[in-house]
Amino acid sequence: MTTTFDFTTRDLTSDPETQNAMFLAAFNSNNGALFDSLYRDDAISNLSGQPLSGSERTKFITDWLATGPTLKSVVREFYMTGDTALIIVDYDLEMDSPEGERVRVLGSCTDVVRKGEDGKWQMAIDRPVADALPQPV
Repeated sequence: MTTTFDFTTRDLTSDPETQNAMFLAAFNSNNGALFDSLYRDDAISNLSGQPLSGSERTKFITDWLATGPTLKSVVREFYMTGDTALIIVDYDLEMDSPEGERVRVLGSCTDVVRKGEDGKWQMAIDRPVADALPQPV
């Protein structure tokens, strides 16, 4: 069963499973602008291996997603207090290496999602950490 989401709301909701499903759907669309819209304007992402925010984050996400990586993830832990949620997921990422070879990376990601003044939940911190070096698929 495929679930579709209304990404125009830019709201990840307070439910961790829905957050994960929306994050995956946006990532796997390979539409960088769509995926980046789930982040707060001041959010930090470490998807590049370095903490990026603002226009640097947007450019990296847009350029990288255009190369066609695919992502699977499952929620391992979830904690929420007030307007802040901490989500820890285990991920399975396939992407092209700099040499053009398809590789697989397994790891975990610590995400912080914040509820804004507008009531919408958006990504504030996205910090994936690989368990090992990429392996050929």
